[in-house]
Amino acid sequence: MNKEMTILSKNELEDKAKQLRLMTLKLCCNVGSGHITSGFSCTELMVALFYTDIIQYKPNNPEWEERDRFILSKGHSSTILYPVLADLGYFAKEELDKCMQPQAMLGLLLKQAVPGAEISSGSLGVGFGVAAGIALGNRLNRNKGLVFTMLGDGECHEGGIWETAMFAAHYGLNNLIAIVDRNYMCCTDFTESLLSLGDFEEKWKAFGWETQVINGHNFDEIIESFEGVHSRRSKKPLVIIAETVKGKGVDFIENVPLMHGTALFGADIDKARKQILEKK
Repeated sequence: MNKEMTILSKNELEDKAKQLRLMTLKLCCNVGSGHITSGFSCTELMVALFYTDIIQYKPNNPEWEERDRFILSKGHSSTILYPVLADLGYFAKEELDKCMQPQAMLGLLLKQAVPGAEISSGSLGVGFGVAAGIALGNRLNRNKGLVFTMLGDGECHEGGIWETAMFAAHYGLNNLIAIVDRNYMCCTDFTESLLSLGDFEEKWKAFGWETQVINGHNFDEIIESFEGVHSRRSKKPLVIIAETVKGKGVDFIENVPLMHGTALFGADIDKARKQILEKK
């Protein structure tokens, strides 16, 4: 067991999700900006990835050659990744209070200079291609580290996503695992209203990927979907389509398109905090 990793029990995972949502809320509301709802939709996914034994990492040695790489292709969800990285010890938690301020290390979108971040991201559709390139590089270099990448479903409107999907299947990149945060929303509307993704799972299968569809807020389903991921025999890349709710955990911001990229103010902050803490 990698002793630098933080491994939590099921009950501890639930508590950690609450803690990280509160950290995301504070981070965004401190500056009156940021993607709260996009962070909340993938909170359980991030907790499962980083607080069980799914992703192998070393906070005290971020450049560890055998680490698994995590590529946040939907870079605006840095609002949940920053709290995770700070909580794991990649950088001081005080940096969260400076987020998006002049000269701060942490910006609205993810920068590679942030300890624990593999790439700069925010231009949608790009991170997925980088992840596939790293996966191919790992294979050529006989590096056993896996490459995990998180996409948004709105991001899957980008043509580059499907170019990368073809590339990864063609080269049999079974060391590449994509997680799609399937919250059915984009920045201004619902995905199926703006540009329908159709039978989303069948699309991925048609592009040569192994697929799973799960509840992205259920820790049992999330963890089960990654079982055996480090010893996969399949020659196909794997995509886990995680059905989620944008803004999950605070009912008055759930599934509200215009909450994309919007902070909360005044009494709404306290109301949101109360709902997060009282969630069972």
